[in-house]
Amino acid sequence: MNTLVDGEWRTDAYRATGEDGAFERQETTFRDRIRDEPGARFRPEAGRYHLYVSYACPWAHRTLLVRTLLGLEDAIGVSVVDPYRDEDGWQFTPEREGCTPDRLHGVDYLRELYVRADPEATCRVTVPVLWDTEEDTIVNNESREIMRDLDTEFDAVADREVDLYPEGYREEVDRIIEEIYEPVNNGVYRAGFATEQGPYDEAIDELFAALDRWDEVLADRRYLAGDRLTEADVAMFTTLIRFDNVYHTHFMCNVQYIREYENLWPYLRELYSLPGVAETVRMDQIKEHYYTTHPDVTPSRIIARGPDLDLEAPHDRGRLPGGPPEALSQ
Repeated sequence: MNTLVDGEWRTDAYRATGEDGAFERQETTFRDRIRDEPGARFRPEAGRYHLYVSYACPWAHRTLLVRTLLGLEDAIGVSVVDPYRDEDGWQFTPEREGCTPDRLHGVDYLRELYVRADPEATCRVTVPVLWDTEEDTIVNNESREIMRDLDTEFDAVADREVDLYPEGYREEVDRIIEEIYEPVNNGVYRAGFATEQGPYDEAIDELFAALDRWDEVLADRRYLAGDRLTEADVAMFTTLIRFDNVYHTHFMCNVQYIREYENLWPYLRELYSLPGVAETVRMDQIKEHYYTTHPDVTPSRIIARGPDLDLEAPHDRGRLPGGPPEALSQ
């Protein structure tokens, strides 16, 4: 796989799997934080920050969802890369429907922005990227931290009174996000990119044990952390929405479809029905990216046609206590 080494683009310097055949995710590198406090280097301001995303990527999708749910669309701009990623990495192709130019600098490749922020960068070039237009640099490229900062530091900027990290729930939200990361969010990748049977089997066992457990939890709990919509649900949603169309087939996570789960399926449909959420889901770009960008997994690059899911079908989640914030009620 491809990466930057001392600011130079290399196509032979990164392996996604170790010698044992297990997928190894590389740590992100830009980890500054936005803080709404005096003296902070990066403070929340409307128009100052810009998100670079791919509709295909579940990690970038998290940040788009929080931006949407909080009503930050006018305050934080977005540039969208092409879903197909070749040896040159994420590319801007504004001529394609659903993609945009780099709306800040007009570069052709996302890697150019990484080098602009750090001429000696040694790292993978990933989305999302939160860019600061004032200092002309990357603030952060870790989805969990971007999600948290948008949620907790932009109250004075957001158009909606939505709190996805509410007091009284924070310890539980943090615990759940941590708990679902390895078996679910990263678990589908551990299965899909494994090159030996043992690591694949381990990933599949952990993935479906976790999905079975959360299906049981959601039988009498409206959301993962209780009766409130939180960041934990955002983190789960971006994996579940891709599961039946991509992970089940492409990543060989084919023990069970999400649509076959008694509670995860209506839970997914409720989240999808929240205002603005459906507009962040581009299944065409999701499928194109996964089926054409991983030649080690699908060398033919044929995009699987199905399944055709009715995500707008009525759900029964209203029978449980709680519900979305009033600002998101339809």
